[in-house]
Formats: sequence, C-alpha cells, structure tokens
Amino acid sequence: ADAFSMADLNLSWEDGSANALLGPSGCGKTTVLNVISGLLRPDHGKILFDGRDVTGLDARGRHIAQVFQFPVVYETLNVFGNLAFPLRNRRIPESDVDHRVREVAELLDLTEDLKTPARMLSAAQKQIVSLGRGIVREDTAAVLLDEPLTVIDPKLKWHLRRKLREVQRATNLTMIYVTHDQHEALTFADNVTVMHDGEVVQTGTPQALHEHPATPFVGYFIGSPGMNLISCTRTEGGLDCGGFQLPLPLHAGLNAGIQSSALTLGIRPEHVRLISGDDDRSITADVSLIEHAGAYRIMTVNAGGVSFRLRAGEAVQAAEGDTIHCVFEEESVHLYPRDVPDV
Repeated sequence: ADAFSMADLNLSWEDGSANALLGPSGCGKTTVLNVISGLLRPDHGKILFDGRDVTGLDARGRHIAQVFQFPVVYETLNVFGNLAFPLRNRRIPESDVDHRVREVAELLDLTEDLKTPARMLSAAQKQIVSLGRGIVREDTAAVLLDEPLTVIDPKLKWHLRRKLREVQRATNLTMIYVTHDQHEALTFADNVTVMHDGEVVQTGTPQALHEHPATPFVGYFIGSPGMNLISCTRTEGGLDCGGFQLPLPLHAGLNAGIQSSALTLGIRPEHVRLISGDDDRSITADVSLIEHAGAYRIMTVNAGGVSFRLRAGEAVQAAEGDTIHCVFEEESVHLYPRDVPDV
C-alpha cells in the first residue's frame, strides 16, 4: 500500500471466526485493516471474500463495518437513531428497522438506553453503540476493530472485551481485532496473527504462540513477562551461554534445520525451576531483583554476568542478594539461529 511499505502477505480468516492482529505500534496492523476494508488499495495482490475478488470495490461495496479507537456516534441522535441510521440509509422499511434495532439493542444491553441522547453516553457506551451500528446490517461481511479499547477506562476494559466476544459468538460474524496489547488479543481471539516491521511473523492459536514461538520476537512479545533470550554458542559438549554451560537439549525437533553454531536460547520464566541444591544440570545465580505479582514473584537473577528471569511462588524463601540454584526445563527450551531478527 502507498501509506506503508509492507512485505507480501498471505492471510486468510475463516468465516464466523474471532481473530486478532497483534504487534507493536507502527508494524502495519492498521494498514492491513484498511486494505481489507477498501480504504487503501494494495499495489498488487487480491482481496477475496468467499472467493470473490473485491479488490476493486470501495468500503461500502464490501459491506465491512469498522470500529475505531475513538467511538464514532452521531451526537445529535439518540441511541435508537444511531443504531437505525445504517438501515434507514439503505431505505429499509421502518417496521423492519424497529425490529432489528431492538434485536441488536437487546444483544448489546442497550434496550434501556434507546431514548438516551448519544452525547450523554460514556466512552464505553459510545463504543458499544458504534459496534451496534456495525452489526445492525444483516449483510455485514466482517467487523474490523482498530484498537477499540484504547480510550476506555481500565476498569471497564475487561467487561467490554467480554461483551465483544459474546457478540461475536452470538452473531457468528467474522471479527478482526487490531491491538498492541497481547492480553486483549489472546483473550478475544481464537486465531492471532503477530506482525513486526510490516511482516507477518507467526499465526496461530494463543496457546501455540505461547508454547511454540517461531522467532525470538514472538517469544518476547507474548508472555508476561516475555521469554528470556540468551545468546549462546553450540559446542561439542552442549551450549556455552557465557556465564554458564548447558547440555544440548535433546527433545525432538529442537535442532531441526539449525546449521549455525551462533544461537539464541529462549526460555520462559515459568519454565526456569528453582531447586534446593547444586547438581550437574543446575545454574548457580545471584538474585538481583524480586517483583511481587500476586500469587507469584518474578525474580531477576544473574549467572556469571548473564541475566534472566524466573517465576517463583510466594512461599519460596529468597531475598535480593541471595544465591540460588535453578534448572531450565529441557522440553521448554527453544533455540533460534542468531541471525533471526531479535526484539
């Protein structure tokens, strides 16, 4: 697209599915959304809806509904008038308009607000009305949500995200949710596409992205906290991580296709396990920082100049400055060629 330089993309979404485009600001998420909706025309390639080429159609011709960061409502109208607007614009009979508006209002818990002027609504209510205006047309092909919770009070975000998911399931509409917030993406979508610098890095279920990240970027970007990434070198004896040595993990498929000896090791903090004593598999490290996170603690430790994080239960007796022993759970170690783009 003229607005953004992007690599060739080949994306598909199943009809009636809940999807997310996830990535940092400026990675191309909104550009993809605008190409789907018809607001941008790609330099080459095709946009297909159910196998039909819609590349030459504008947004209206594609029957796409978009919900933006900032709720778009007609403040001179009440809630009923806002929901009815797309139908009246298409000259739908008024009896059908009334029936459909009340049907959508019931779905969105807006029945009690139908007579309320839009200017009196909260930002969250306006966003719900904006969504309702998108789904009120029964010919809507897909709903595109571009960072829809950005301006919503944090206390209401969970409720609104749950409502979006309920509506998606109830209507069986295809929804594509754009966000930089991994929590929003992973709790809304069944299928998540991760983008970075104008490229699609990986697509999969939330579980697959968490357990089998294709690149160091995906491993670090998804997870709270993200995956530890440690530079290492493959040797005859195993892995030289600078401050400590590890045996080469042997579980199936780990080293398939990796020719380089210069590697990046990835391990999630929850897969670094504290042990009570020192043995030939363990790493000895000093605790430099402890962060409390409710039911567990995140400990930043240093092993011979190499820092990484681990997750420990609140019952673990350790303080900053203590020396601990830990092991990397072998089946959860990931190895990447060092030339794969890092975070």
